[in-house]
Amino acid sequence: MVDVREVVGPVSDNFTPRTYKVRHVTTYEYDLARDSAYERGRMTPRDSPSQEVRTTETIVEPEPDVISETRDVYGNPSYYIEVRSPHTVLRITKRSVVDVAWPKPDLDRLNQWTVAEAARMLREACPPVDAVEAVEFALPSPLVEITDPVRAYAATYLRPETPFGDAIFALTQGIFADFTYKNGVTNVRTTLTELLELGAGVCQDFAQLAIGCLRHVGLPARYVSGYIETQSPPGQEKLEGSDASHAWTSVLAPDGNWVDIDPTNNQFADSRYIVSAWGRDFTDVSPLRGIVYGEATSSSLNVGVDVIRVTEGEAASW
Repeated sequence: MVDVREVVGPVSDNFTPRTYKVRHVTTYEYDLARDSAYERGRMTPRDSPSQEVRTTETIVEPEPDVISETRDVYGNPSYYIEVRSPHTVLRITKRSVVDVAWPKPDLDRLNQWTVAEAARMLREACPPVDAVEAVEFALPSPLVEITDPVRAYAATYLRPETPFGDAIFALTQGIFADFTYKNGVTNVRTTLTELLELGAGVCQDFAQLAIGCLRHVGLPARYVSGYIETQSPPGQEKLEGSDASHAWTSVLAPDGNWVDIDPTNNQFADSRYIVSAWGRDFTDVSPLRGIVYGEATSSSLNVGVDVIRVTEGEAASW
């Protein structure tokens, strides 16, 4: 996984609308032929208040026997693939064109409530708050267990009397400062308690820690997966496939709007962020999972992501 802290770049006028071409290529290679593969994926950008999907397509090699797309319970595009012919390489490519325009957060508006007032209003789920979302995203979930260490960490940044907007950004800044971005020290089964002990992890871990803290104080929060435009190090050309899938946190405000924070990069989400799916935690939005059958004894996985901003006058197509 790319260390997005190093390549996202400085914040500038990143709330201007823009269009992106997004390509996500997942390649499995096997030493012996696999007989069949059955995969479920969520790599397609979704329509949301911050973006509109112009086009999207799925390319599977070898030719699939079945391919279909539905919407899951959260409205995320979910596609299903069956390959029932022998193969040593399975490659799944998602290509999309997305218009993105995130609004700049209004801290004065968010600060009209304290943390305690926001939690009370969300618990009562008065319109325009969606009562189902307010309840579901305030509960623990498989990868977000609210333990005593999580409660103690939350108390550092989410005090009842703190203005709501200041508090959620303090949490964003706190996680960024308190943890080291480091690949390989965590996995999809790492608990929040283990993360707090390690002091290091990746965007998935930081997003889920923020969710646990917010839920503990009564603020509904969800896990968001997607992509982020990155920049090459100075003097280096951007390589194909070198962009990153990403994860961040969205918290529900008492006016019914969701506010997206990125503790990995110490900022609110802006128009460099492209949403593919959201759910309670990573288990709801895994980009690709499935079962394969065959005699292969070893395999390799390679993932390449490209997030390409479309410049004025350029064709917005792959």
